[in-house]
Amino acid sequence: MEGLQDAADANEGNRAAGTSGYEASAQYIEGELRRAGYEPVRQAFSYDQFELISEGLAQISPVPTTYTAGTEFTTMSYSGPGDVTAAVTAVDINLTGDRASTSGCEAADFTGFAAGDIALIQRGTCDFGLKVSNAAAAGATGVVIFNQGNDAPNDDRTGLVNGTLGTELSAIPAVGVTFALGEALAGTEDAVLRITVESAVQTINSFNILADTRTGAADRTVVVGAHLDSVPEGPGINDNGSGSAAVLETAVQLAKTTKKNPLQNRVRFAFWSGEEDGLQGSNYYVSQLDKAGLAGTLANLNFDMLGSPNLVRFVYDGDGSAFPESTAPRPTGSDEIEGVFEEYFAGQDLASAPTEFSGRSDYSAFISNDIPAGGLFSGAEGLKTEEEAAVFGGTAGEAYDPCYHQECDDLGNINRRGLDQMSDAVAHAVLTFARTEADLRGGADVQARRLAPAGVELEFRGDEALK
Repeated sequence: MEGLQDAADANEGNRAAGTSGYEASAQYIEGELRRAGYEPVRQAFSYDQFELISEGLAQISPVPTTYTAGTEFTTMSYSGPGDVTAAVTAVDINLTGDRASTSGCEAADFTGFAAGDIALIQRGTCDFGLKVSNAAAAGATGVVIFNQGNDAPNDDRTGLVNGTLGTELSAIPAVGVTFALGEALAGTEDAVLRITVESAVQTINSFNILADTRTGAADRTVVVGAHLDSVPEGPGINDNGSGSAAVLETAVQLAKTTKKNPLQNRVRFAFWSGEEDGLQGSNYYVSQLDKAGLAGTLANLNFDMLGSPNLVRFVYDGDGSAFPESTAPRPTGSDEIEGVFEEYFAGQDLASAPTEFSGRSDYSAFISNDIPAGGLFSGAEGLKTEEEAAVFGGTAGEAYDPCYHQECDDLGNINRRGLDQMSDAVAHAVLTFARTEADLRGGADVQARRLAPAGVELEFRGDEALK
């Protein structure tokens, strides 16, 4: 982590994809891998990145107020540019009870909406891009999306909304605000706002770093990943220098272990780029796998933020028992991965807690392609509950990482004791799956599917595979 902090310090304070700070980070990682006996390679790719040039939000009347970017409002990623001043109209919002909301999700929500107004929309149910698209179609000149204001496990539904609208600039400018500000605007008669956004899209050229163990079956590859890039706002030492550092140190120590004890399964250590711009590197990696590559990936272990100051030892919910309502895929074998982490922590007399497969990190492309996945997470902008504080210590009501996506995410933002515990769990899981002979992906049916020649359709009935 000191090496990554040095890389940021020498390069405008960040390690974002496509920058000199990312290049310096990569050179450090590659140097350490080579010294350990690996032959790291760069997997190059490019993608379009949203560029925010300037932003502003102000209440013009009845009480002139200038809001602060980063604390009271933030521009949604892929917001279109614009400078609009208009009256505010709330769209199908719910400020009472459980605050369940489908605000802006249907065209009918905008019945009677005055063209030219700014739409005030509540978070909930559908994605932000659909809400803004519907608003634009109804004649809105801008959108303010405020947080939902409900209780959700491991998620902040009252603080600042920070989301994306897709992969192309929206037709109108859109910003996110806190629930409190949204509620206040909804209750302000004849409110007039000014939204200013200057934005563009630029092409980013970057690369993942991949390094394989010298032993282990290539058709049973365990991909151990962490994203190496930071946000442009800071050095990203917890997010995700902590995960990158744990993966790197595991690789270094595993190389020593395997000199006398060859592995059953190949381990591929992956340092992803472009995670902060929408999981770009890991998505690209999986997209380049052919059928044999997909079938030959035994599992993905993902480590994103392992040293949050107010941490919880979160384990991804591979069996779906904690979040049965989740719509994310849970490939067969993900439950086994979850169990390895849970049993490890229990054996160390350390509590752990499940966290949802929400699609917010680099495991997403793997589970979408039926590859078992799991990993660890110590919390981001979500608020620690009273129950979590009683079990894990720390402060209830505060973010797991108060410096999430901020300039202060530096070496001083690391819970070193917690990172020590989490990184030991990383090493334990990597060695476990590097040496397992189990088929995580479903037994005879999966074996038949893997061995089927191209073009042969299989119908599965119990353990029997029939043409």
